[in-house]
Amino acid sequence: MSKLKRIPFQTPGESTDILAQVVLPFNKSLEISLKSIKSRFLRNMVTVTSLVLAVSFLAYVLIGSDISNGIYNSGQAYLVKILDKAGYQPDGSAKERWIVILSLLVCTVGIINAQLMAVTERFREIGTMKCLGALDSFVLRLFILEASMQGVVGSVLGAVFGAIIAILLAMTSYGWNAIKYLPIADVGLSILYSIGVGFALSLIGVLYPALIAARMRPIEAMRVEE
Repeated sequence: MSKLKRIPFQTPGESTDILAQVVLPFNKSLEISLKSIKSRFLRNMVTVTSLVLAVSFLAYVLIGSDISNGIYNSGQAYLVKILDKAGYQPDGSAKERWIVILSLLVCTVGIINAQLMAVTERFREIGTMKCLGALDSFVLRLFILEASMQGVVGSVLGAVFGAIIAILLAMTSYGWNAIKYLPIADVGLSILYSIGVGFALSLIGVLYPALIAARMRPIEAMRVEE
């Protein structure tokens, strides 16, 4: 059940009390967010897929660098020669860093665009909720919850796929040495970093659309034609 509190409302010559909805329980917000994701599954899949691709590329670059560093530090001369021929740089190339940054920016723009479209499609839904007493914070919470769930799923899948691809490609060049000299701790940190970046991107991407939805006046939302 929602929590209610009395807000005194003063009018000329009289004083009355108005019941206003303050906040819904978190589990109810989570339930509404899950239903919204299911009802717009295909559109949400586009957002998640873009996040998966961006995080996969980030994880692939980071873990590929970790594998190269592990092989380089192994001291095996023939493996070091293979790395040198491949243009290995201990700190990574500037080109790779710029490609990663650009891919993450494109992903963020895609998420913002998808969330803005979601807000447009839900004008009447948002207006109805506000007419029923939903506060700005409740609407904002719904969008952030949805983005968080998408961010977790997309980031975890992307990090796992990127790690698998990086390891498989390394094995084609170095054989089982890629596994033998795999720096587990560094790879684990790279996976966690990739997941964190992906989750942050999903929240950054939804922030502006969520603020637009939260600040929308009920009458403006309800007058939008289907």
